[in-house]
Amino acid sequence: MTNPLLIPCPHCNGLNRIPAERLGDEPKCGRCKADVLLSKPFELKQGDYASQIKGDLPLLVDVWADWCGPCKSFAPVFEQAAKQLAGKCRLAKLDSEANQQLSAQLVVRSIPSLILFKNGREVARQAGAMSLTQLTEWLRSEGV
Repeated sequence: MTNPLLIPCPHCNGLNRIPAERLGDEPKCGRCKADVLLSKPFELKQGDYASQIKGDLPLLVDVWADWCGPCKSFAPVFEQAAKQLAGKCRLAKLDSEANQQLSAQLVVRSIPSLILFKNGREVARQAGAMSLTQLTEWLRSEGV
């Protein structure tokens, strides 16, 4: 048995220890009993940020706004990526209008912007919408 992975719950921010070989078993949060790994992006908010960037699975954040045309056209691609990457990478959406302080803290200069976090640190950033193939290739080049 391998060392367990630490994964924050997207619902309550509780940190869960999950054996790597059990990632495909739809693990539940020890605190709130909700699914820890989702096959769709979850909403990231200012108050969740510090908890959600922690953990052993990478977190990919899509920074967007409701008024942004490219953001809206990219949303279905991001949804598809979440299905493909379940158990390998967690995907979250950050509404830059509703979370202006966090967007400023992250120095978001254009949207859509993708920010990849590993072990609590930003490791890569990409601006602009892209195809699913481009997104998965970019993530692969970043070790996801």
